[in-house]
Amino acid sequence: MSTATAVPVSSSDAVARPARTIAPIPTSRLVTVELRKMFDTRAGFWLMASVGIISVLATAAVIIWAPDEAITQNNFSVAIGMPLSVVLPIIAILSVTGEYSQRTGLTTYTLVPWRGRVLSAKLVATLLVGVVAMFVALAVGALGNLLGSALTGLDAVWDVSLAEFGTIVLANVLGMLMGFMLGVLFRSSAAAIVGYFVYSFVLPVALGALAAFQEWFRDLQPWVDVQFAITRLYDVTMTAEYWQQLGVTTLVWLWIPLALGLRAVLRAEVK
Repeated sequence: MSTATAVPVSSSDAVARPARTIAPIPTSRLVTVELRKMFDTRAGFWLMASVGIISVLATAAVIIWAPDEAITQNNFSVAIGMPLSVVLPIIAILSVTGEYSQRTGLTTYTLVPWRGRVLSAKLVATLLVGVVAMFVALAVGALGNLLGSALTGLDAVWDVSLAEFGTIVLANVLGMLMGFMLGVLFRSSAAAIVGYFVYSFVLPVALGALAAFQEWFRDLQPWVDVQFAITRLYDVTMTAEYWQQLGVTTLVWLWIPLALGLRAVLRAEVK
């Protein structure tokens, strides 16, 4: 048996060896991963597919049942926009709560320890989906307008200006941000979806009834009811006062709860 002699390593060799640096994951890759997550699950895939399906069905409904004089781009936009205003916030909710309901949060936050980057990527992916969905709805509505005009023998009516389309996109983006906020705040799919329907349907009805029967609240409603302020973006020319009311209501019902939810996500233990 022979014994091998150890070769001493000089301190200069140890110092000269470069330290390995690990580059952070780029934000573009995080956004791409979050977009892919929205399509990976069966529920997410059909929710995304429902954007196109709803647009086609709403367009067909207008062509079949609407009178000839109602074949306009504005009516197609309204018919498509109403169901999308329900579907898009649910997509935003699931983009956040999926980390907790599917128990992928441990993996996600281990690969990207700073949760703020993950939430920022989710927010960017959510806004991209919302804006693209609105352009898809606009294209389907335009095709329906052309088809309906050809069937009725009337000239196509393009009564939606670029500014009006911008306010419609803003209204749907605010709706998606509402869903994103509820997902961050509750971190549970069921609780966030229930909270969204309370925000969108129960609370506006209650505030509208209060304004109808109590005169003192009638002038106060636009400064308190966030859905009332957002709905104006669809069919009302916005004035300076309307923009102020939109800013106040979203500050109270959207931005402050979102800040509280983000603080909780950044500090809470992921299980």
